[in-house]
Amino acid sequence: MTIARLSDLADKSACRRLVVKVGSSLLVGRDGVRRGWLEGLVAELAAARARGQDVIVVSSGAIALGAARLGLDKGGRASLADAQAAAAVGQIALSGLWAELLAAHGLTAAQLLLTLEDLEERRRYLNATATLTRLLDAGAVPVINENDSVATQEIRFGDNDRLAARVAQAAQAQGVLLLSDVDGLYDRNPADPGAQLLDEVRGVTAEIHAMASGGSSSGMGSGGMTSKLQAAEIAERAGIALAIASGLHDAPIARALGEGIGTLFLPLRKDGARKAWLGGRLHLKGALVVDAGAARALGKGSSLLAAGIASVEGEFRRGDAVAVRDAEGQVLAHGLSEYDAAECRTIMGRQSGDHAALLGYAPRPAVVHRDQMVLL
Repeated sequence: MTIARLSDLADKSACRRLVVKVGSSLLVGRDGVRRGWLEGLVAELAAARARGQDVIVVSSGAIALGAARLGLDKGGRASLADAQAAAAVGQIALSGLWAELLAAHGLTAAQLLLTLEDLEERRRYLNATATLTRLLDAGAVPVINENDSVATQEIRFGDNDRLAARVAQAAQAQGVLLLSDVDGLYDRNPADPGAQLLDEVRGVTAEIHAMASGGSSSGMGSGGMTSKLQAAEIAERAGIALAIASGLHDAPIARALGEGIGTLFLPLRKDGARKAWLGGRLHLKGALVVDAGAARALGKGSSLLAAGIASVEGEFRRGDAVAVRDAEGQVLAHGLSEYDAAECRTIMGRQSGDHAALLGYAPRPAVVHRDQMVLL
């Protein structure tokens, strides 16, 4: 059974493993932690466990909690140093809170703090997958947040929406529920008269992206509708259904799934594990810009050859993940380069027969092999 409607996220036969993301504005209010609301949410998570579903929580709130305790301006987001300090203080309180409330239902909480590189570097990604699998097999509820105390601006998710999608992929979950401060995706600004909530989306297109706004309406979190759509793109390539629903109400999961209030993004395809990992990458080391002929060949399943490369961007090493773009800037694929950037510049636009003389060694068959590439 596959997920076809919001209510299926509560059906263990369709969604054996569910990731629930909780935004900062839901967990922390003006007067601190919204404990009563959180107790109700934890009761819903316990009910999901009781009906046979594995549950993973991706919880924001550490920076907001820590900023309040340290008295930092702008919710702890005035600078990267403030955010890191606030996270260090707030994460203790946040993990303790989840552990306490889950324990009241006989459930064991497990804390995982992840950085972007933990899910982008292949070996560390596989380690995270193994840890999540073992915790779930042991009956624990993983509670995950970005490790904001050590993540730098260049190597961080920056929002927990995309983190939730990547965690779902690593954990081989079937569904993701992003609880936010909006009911879902509207066809225009929800404040506009006549704005319509979209019940279902089949593929995140440029038209769908145009409906989004970038910021967090609460001013407390770091995400917005744009980050949620990017999360949906990661999920849909991995065969995972993703829903956006409001968490402003009591018992938000029951309201969203029971009453069908939210937006469900249906998966478009089920890439293999390695290609789903490649397609969901957020941190790429460079780009290969290809000509029209190479773009057509890639669309037919071919590897990327040096002859079709028009320019090389960035500095990367062999084995690094790079984007493959056309001349108009559209990203066609992600792949692992068989050459470093300098070598790519040496052989770009040249036929394979020239490569040995140019490089001084026997060349590899392709710059990006089709087995190490995923089309987007």
